[in-house]
Amino acid sequence: MYHTVIGAVRVLDGTGAGEIMADVALADGRIAVVAAAGALADASTHDRIDGTNLVLAPGFIDVHTHDDTNVIRTPDMLPKLSQGVTTVVVGNCGISASPVALRGDPPDPMNLLGRQHDFVYPTFADYTRAVDAARPAVNVAALVGHTALRNNHMDRLDRSATADEIAGMRAQLRDALEHGAIGLSTGLAYASAFEADTAEVKALAEELNAFGALYTTHLRTEFAAILEAMQEAFDIAGHARVPVIVSHLKCAGAGNWGRSREVLAMLDTGGKMVPVGCDCYPYSASSSTLDLKQVTSDFDIDITWCTPHPEMAGRKLADIAATWNVSLLDAARRLQPAGAVYHGMHEDDVRRILSHRLTMIGSDGLPNDPLPHPRLWGAFPRVLGHYSRDMNLFQLAQAVHKMTGLSAARFGLAERGVIREGYHADLVLFDPATVIDRATFAAPVQQAAGIEGVWVNGTLSYREGRALPDRAGRWLPRSGDLRAGFNAYQP
Repeated sequence: MYHTVIGAVRVLDGTGAGEIMADVALADGRIAVVAAAGALADASTHDRIDGTNLVLAPGFIDVHTHDDTNVIRTPDMLPKLSQGVTTVVVGNCGISASPVALRGDPPDPMNLLGRQHDFVYPTFADYTRAVDAARPAVNVAALVGHTALRNNHMDRLDRSATADEIAGMRAQLRDALEHGAIGLSTGLAYASAFEADTAEVKALAEELNAFGALYTTHLRTEFAAILEAMQEAFDIAGHARVPVIVSHLKCAGAGNWGRSREVLAMLDTGGKMVPVGCDCYPYSASSSTLDLKQVTSDFDIDITWCTPHPEMAGRKLADIAATWNVSLLDAARRLQPAGAVYHGMHEDDVRRILSHRLTMIGSDGLPNDPLPHPRLWGAFPRVLGHYSRDMNLFQLAQAVHKMTGLSAARFGLAERGVIREGYHADLVLFDPATVIDRATFAAPVQQAAGIEGVWVNGTLSYREGRALPDRAGRWLPRSGDLRAGFNAYQP
C-alpha cells in the first residue's frame, strides 16, 4: 500500500536529464517507486493524482533566503510553499538568527530578519531545536552569519576585530558547525562588516575545513571593483581550502552594465583554483536596506519601508526628495532606517548570469518587508515560465536542475534534489504551460500560477492554490563533506 501515486506524469528528475513519462509512488516520506507510465495504475494507494500534461520535479531548494526567524514565527511559509519550494537555506549575507546575543536593536542589516525580540537563539543548537519545535512547512538548513558573530563579540562594528574577538567568533562558529551548520556567510558590502579585513574572514574560514563546510559571500562590492571583490572571495576560500559560493551574482550600477562576461570569466577562472558556485535571482532589481552608498539618479530606487516616515513606503526616492525639496542623499538620510528596491541591473546581464552552468536559483526574498520585492513570492515560477518557456533562455530540464539537483549537491542536502527511489519525497507538480509568477513591484504579495501540488517529506502540503494543514518540514543538518558536491560542476 502506497501513500500516494502520481500517475502518467512527465518527470524531470533534477539531474538535467530529459523528461520521462512515469508513475511515481510515495510511502513513508520517501519516493518508493518510479515506474513506467501506467505500471502503477492498479496499485493500492491512499491518494491517487492524475499527472496528465503536468511535470513532476524535485521540490525547489531556495539556496538564498532570509527566512531565519520566519520559519519559526510564520511556519506556514506560504510565500515559498506556493512557489514549489520545499527547502530553504537561511543565514545568508552575513546575517543569521543564531548564534546571536543582542545588546539592543539588531544592527543593520540584521534588522531585515526581525526585531530585537525575534533574536532569542544564543546558540546554534537553540535555533535548531526551535525549528524542529515549530515544524515549518518547509525544510530548513542554515549558515552562520559573520555579522552576527561580530555583533556577539565586538563593542562596535566599524572596525576590524582583535585577535581575542576573532578567537571568540571562531569558537562560536565551531560550535555551530558541530551542530550541523552548512558553513559561514559574509556580507562584506554592509557597513556592519565592511571594516572587517580579509585576514579576519580568513581566520574564521579556517574553521570550515575540518568540517567540510563551505563559505558563501555577499561580495565586498558588486559595483566597479567586483572583480577584485571576487578575487578576495577566492583567496579566502583558497586559504581555508573550502568551496565558495558567490551570493546573488550581479553587475550592479549603471556603470557596471554589460560586464557579466568579465564576471563569469572570473568565476570560471576562480573555479580552476578553488571549488566555486553562485546563485542568482531572476530580476533586474535588488532589495535590501536603504544604503547611502547606493543612492544615485542613474536608476529608480523604491522605498519599501521606513521607520521615521512610514507613510513614504511605496514611493520612489526621487519623488520623496522632490516633495521635500532636498537632494536624493539628504532624502535618504532622513528616511533611515528604511528598506529599498534598487532597479540597478541590466536585463542582458541577468540573463547571461542565470544561464551560466554554475548558477543556482535563490530568491533573496525579504519576508518582513511590508512591500517586498516580488522575488519573495515569484522567483521560481518566473524561472520556469518567463525565462525557460517564454524567453527560451534554457531548457526546462536545465531550469529544474538549477533549482534542485545542483543546489542539493552544493549544499550537502543528502537524498534530496533528485527524483530517485529511496530519496526523500520533496516534490512539486506544476503545469508547464501556465506556470508563471504573478507578483509585481506594484502588487508583490501574490501567489504564482501553475503550481498544482507540493509534497514535503511525502506529505501533501500545498494543493490547487492553498496550503494544507499538515506541516512536514524539518531541520536539515549538513551532510558529509560539501567539497564532494562541487566535483562534477567545476570548469
